[in-house]
Amino acid sequence: MKNLLYAISSGVLLALAWPTYGFPLLLFFAFVPLLYAEFKVRNSEKKYIKWKVFAMAYLSFFLWNLITTYWLYFSTAFGGAFAVLVNSLLMALVFLLYHIVAKRTGFSAASAFLVSIWMVFEKLHLAWEFSWPWLNLGNAFSEFQNWVQWYEYTGTFGGTLWVWLVNIACFKAVLLYKEFKDKDFIYRGIFKIAVLILIPIGISYFLLSQIEEKGETMEVVILQPNINPYIEKYNTNDTRIGELLLKLSEEKVNENTKLILAPETVFADGTVLPNFEQSEAAFFSRQLINRYPQTNFLSGISFYERFRDPAKVREQSNQLGPNDWYDDYNSAFLMNSEDIPQLYHKSKLVVGVENFPYQEILKPILGDVMIDLGGTVAMKTTQEDREAFALNNNSATGPIICYESVYGEYVTGYIENGADFLSIITNDAWWGNSQGHKQHLSYAKLRAIETRRDVVRSANTGISAFINQKGEITKSLGYEKQGSIKANIHLNSEKTFYVEYGDYLARVAQFLALFIFLFAIVKYKRNRPS
Repeated sequence: MKNLLYAISSGVLLALAWPTYGFPLLLFFAFVPLLYAEFKVRNSEKKYIKWKVFAMAYLSFFLWNLITTYWLYFSTAFGGAFAVLVNSLLMALVFLLYHIVAKRTGFSAASAFLVSIWMVFEKLHLAWEFSWPWLNLGNAFSEFQNWVQWYEYTGTFGGTLWVWLVNIACFKAVLLYKEFKDKDFIYRGIFKIAVLILIPIGISYFLLSQIEEKGETMEVVILQPNINPYIEKYNTNDTRIGELLLKLSEEKVNENTKLILAPETVFADGTVLPNFEQSEAAFFSRQLINRYPQTNFLSGISFYERFRDPAKVREQSNQLGPNDWYDDYNSAFLMNSEDIPQLYHKSKLVVGVENFPYQEILKPILGDVMIDLGGTVAMKTTQEDREAFALNNNSATGPIICYESVYGEYVTGYIENGADFLSIITNDAWWGNSQGHKQHLSYAKLRAIETRRDVVRSANTGISAFINQKGEITKSLGYEKQGSIKANIHLNSEKTFYVEYGDYLARVAQFLALFIFLFAIVKYKRNRPS
């Protein structure tokens, strides 16, 4: 019964540490009850040990996933349940691997393996087709961004490493006290834990004191149309949307405005890609540009392209019939008075809603289950490279579409291609007025720190915001409000260490985890009695 309570305690502590309602300090102790429960089971029981460890871990991680991401249910009940249940399963399997190694090695090796294999798991969630990095541990500090200004050197994997080092130090202090009943171990443990927590925070505040906003300034207007995606969006045609955007622009745009930003798929009718120049979206964009020739207009749009040529078929193409296919795109476009339209197609897709993971394997088994997972009947087509849109004032921006903003190393691709600031266009209304849209906004602050780029964020129903290079929200427009906001941003062309080297901590962790695992297995076989 005690082990069950330990498992529950870890799950609750992890959940209570999460943004945008929790306190991340709890994260430094959250894994300790589960680690202690695993230690007790490993050293005191002989039957079904692996199953008991797995069950405890699953309970902890299920509670964490459920409490923090329950809001997925509002978009799709099946998809929400799938995300919670499967992500909990994956986390439990990672913890089970730690248990297997811990039985065969000492405390230090097992602890190093746990840190490494957890980071490998988080890196997997950033790369594979079932990608769901929402609960990567480094994200937990997004509301306390002043603690993690050093993310410009480490990215969020630095936060993951930090969390695990403190948890392991705390766990070791508990074990030493339990074994020797000497309070000195507790006092020394408290001192060590305090140092591990306070030194990174101190470094962060030092960096914060040295940061000055870099680059020239530029005026940006963000539009927030507040179109309900369940009731209005697909019953509101592009003409009415264009008229609304013109109206919202009139409130703030003037001769100094260099960029007008509108949200993801705000033009949702489904524009034929080769005919974009004749579309309603292009027509109303030109209306804005004619009124304000100095400005650039960046917006989201839904594209499709139908074709009969088998040579054009891609892995993500959708088939309607014999020799009849189409590509479906969630895209961004930028128009100004000087250049032809620039296009970018969203490339980090929402699992089940915008893509069918590993369909060559799963489709024969599951059929068209992605229709049941949430909101679309078509695979979205992506592009391989990040696109930096060139504005007519010699600056450039990265057009980040919705879910893409959760991926740190991915976002650095826009910087590598010349982006001086980041533009996020999104539609978070699918989750209702829950923690979902608040967390999504909060994570954007981490991208600002990692890249030292200003972020301008247009969300259909909110929260639209300006975020500076320190990860601070300087101006915002609340949820379910219609309107526009205006501010000056800085244009920065310098690259941070993280932009240059990406998720190097995760790459080191991959080698370390593999080395320790192989060492543990070989050592165990050699020492095993014949």
